[in-house]
Amino acid sequence: MVAVPALVPAASVDIGWVGLILSLVLLVICLSVHEAAHAYMAWKCGDSTGKDLGRMTLNPIPHIDPFMTVILPGALFLLTNGAMIFGGAKPVPVNFHRLRSPWRDMSFVALAGPFSNLLLACLFFAAAHFFERTGLYNGAAESVYQRRFDLLPVVLHGAVAFNLLLTVFNLVPIPPLDGSRVMAYVLPSSLRPAYLSLESFGLIIVFLLFYVDSFQYFIRSTMRSLEVLVQNFVTLGGLW
Repeated sequence: MVAVPALVPAASVDIGWVGLILSLVLLVICLSVHEAAHAYMAWKCGDSTGKDLGRMTLNPIPHIDPFMTVILPGALFLLTNGAMIFGGAKPVPVNFHRLRSPWRDMSFVALAGPFSNLLLACLFFAAAHFFERTGLYNGAAESVYQRRFDLLPVVLHGAVAFNLLLTVFNLVPIPPLDGSRVMAYVLPSSLRPAYLSLESFGLIIVFLLFYVDSFQYFIRSTMRSLEVLVQNFVTLGGLW
């Protein structure tokens, strides 16, 4: 299973070093949830490889990849003065042939990761909405409007944003992103080998696509649509 890339834009509000560290900690936790979801779904579909290797856990340490989780994000942070972070977690290994229905189940395993991030986006939005409405945290501003700019709500809304980004980004059908596993399942078997052969340089393609305006527009517009759904689900659905 592919590592989970994350492109995190700089916050629109200056959150300082404390906010940055909190945001990075939450990002690592969310990447861990994503990978643990892959391992859990693979186990439910018949492959216990990830579980046996200790990857079906929310502990971030087993999911950390030295290059993708530490070196690459750190280097980009320094080179862009904190404007961008691009990194990922260690991919969860999945034994294709141990799955009960390999092509179908691989698509389920792949979808589990983005779906977990969508659920996290709902939880973080509910938390942000709760704290903005109640002000039950140290240093809360007087009004609901002013609390939107306090550190805690800003960090929580940032967590909503990067979980929506992880959801949308990973569903892009370019190997080895999660969306490609779904695409491979629906494609005719004669087309699968050529399609999956893109995997060796797929992440380079995706990284370069972030410099294409139309691709950026697609990611942002899809994120905005999902954000509206999350807001409606939380506020109108009675979660808060």
